[in-house]
Amino acid sequence: APAIGVTAAYAVALAAQDFSGNNHATFLSNLKRQSLAIMEARPTAVNLRWAVRRMLAVACSATSVANAKKSLVNEAVLIHKEDVNTNQAIGRHGICLLPSSGGVLTHCNAGALATGGYGTAIGVIRSAWESGKQLHVFSTETRPFLQGARLTTWELKRLGIPTTLIVDSAAGAIMSNGEVQCVIVGADRIAANGDVANKIGTYPISVLARTNGIPFYVAAPTSTIDMLLESGKAIPIEERHPEEVTHWRDVQTVPDGISVRNPSFDVTPHDYVSAIITQLGVIRPPYKTTLRKMMANG
Repeated sequence: APAIGVTAAYAVALAAQDFSGNNHATFLSNLKRQSLAIMEARPTAVNLRWAVRRMLAVACSATSVANAKKSLVNEAVLIHKEDVNTNQAIGRHGICLLPSSGGVLTHCNAGALATGGYGTAIGVIRSAWESGKQLHVFSTETRPFLQGARLTTWELKRLGIPTTLIVDSAAGAIMSNGEVQCVIVGADRIAANGDVANKIGTYPISVLARTNGIPFYVAAPTSTIDMLLESGKAIPIEERHPEEVTHWRDVQTVPDGISVRNPSFDVTPHDYVSAIITQLGVIRPPYKTTLRKMMANG
């Protein structure tokens, strides 16, 4: 989600550069129309809307088209830099939650490639590793698009962190064997009650973690927290193209005519979340209270 927000900021800045003319009102009208299209590109991740609204506020406060264009580029770069700093702060706050040694399971990709840099969930793992903790990461494939297999393992290998790739359905077996001491994932949206939308497959992993007595942590910036939504039931869930499920590259892997559901995200109830790690610190239940307090003070 952070990378989507950063990308959205740059998209608004680029849309502004394409405008020719000096009429500020026309410029704003055109930019708002294009910004709406950008916001509708990904319905689940709230960072996208957060970044676009922040960029529009900058555009509206500008005194001229030329000033707006320059200010929007500067703001996009600032959002990008802020995200890296935010992720590093999340990493520092999360170190204390990870074991001195042992297994950590993560799902999908919440590293530098999914953010402005450094990463959220992977940022915490990275910070803990650099602090001297002897960790071994279990990364799920993350079907059907294989973000864990293609991205997370690549990042962790480059960082020199021991990593084992597992199929999504092996998570329960690995946990029950005592090989996992905690689970940590990122988030695309967090509701005011602590419900968490993340990559599809996160919810069952949280249930397995609870069943096996394993802490389940979520690492995300405050821009991912949507205090306007009372619960995860109101989070829109994006459904992606069926071919992500029915094909591997150009090879069809299922019979013709099979009905397919391909939700890209699911919602983990707050009861299964042991703690949420943000750049402002670690918060724990009851989330309705602790999230509201943190956002008010942040």
